Amino acid sequence: MDAAGHIIMFFIGLIGSFFSGLLGIGGAIINYPLLLYIPDLFHAGTFTAKEVSSISMFQVFFASLAGIIAFRKQSKTEKPLMHVGLIKYMGISILIGSLAGSISSKYLPSEAINIIYGTLAVIAVILMMIPNSGSREETSLESIRFNPLMASIAALMVGVVSGIVGAGGSFILIPIMLTILKIPTRVTVASSLAIVFISAIGGVAGKLVGGGIPLWPTLFTVIGSVIGAPVGTRVSRHINVKVLRIGLAVLIAATAIKIWWGIIAS
Repeated sequence: MDAAGHIIMFFIGLIGSFFSGLLGIGGAIINYPLLLYIPDLFHAGTFTAKEVSSISMFQVFFASLAGIIAFRKQSKTEKPLMHVGLIKYMGISILIGSLAGSISSKYLPSEAINIIYGTLAVIAVILMMIPNSGSREETSLESIRFNPLMASIAALMVGVVSGIVGAGGSFILIPIMLTILKIPTRVTVASSLAIVFISAIGGVAGKLVGGGIPLWPTLFTVIGSVIGAPVGTRVSRHINVKVLRIGLAVLIAATAIKIWWGIIAS
């Protein structure tokens, strides 16, 4: 890959991580189709679904880490948003699932990985359209109640499939937290970043075990990610919760259409 290709990878990472910080997602929901189609469109290189999965997982790891750091700085001057209990239950489960899914992706064909990703995107859109109580803004962290078993099982399942496609899982995790666990929106956005980071630890470990990681494209994508996530986090503080939710649903829907169009047309 030449210098132009590296620049393209940088901007892909920048765009994906900006939305990571803005909406509390790991960026894979955006980066997966970008990595699959954009480099080829500009004749900068072509990546298989397995390579995209690997690059995306590393991007999620660093983007979510940058997002967490930004939220922690924010919490020093504002009301804390990360729910420790929720992160503990869902984090352990998603770590196990992501590691297993990431390792198993080595043995799956690229088409199967695309189908799994497209299915997850469709499910996420449906969940985002279900009315929920996630709009509660003034609820304190101490008063939030959730089912630990349900949270753990959901995180484990999300971890397996997200590990396969190289995602942190937040594009499906956030709708689950909002609609099933009934977690307030801003707490969901903040806590999901921590859970996604834990998921990415397992995912990255699995990709390293599997091998076949494009080194330089991954590096430039990660550099863009580290820059974009904090910017998105700062912008999110000035956007209405309903706008955040609608924006996330639109992004997921657009990705689902693009992925399934590619699967059907191939």
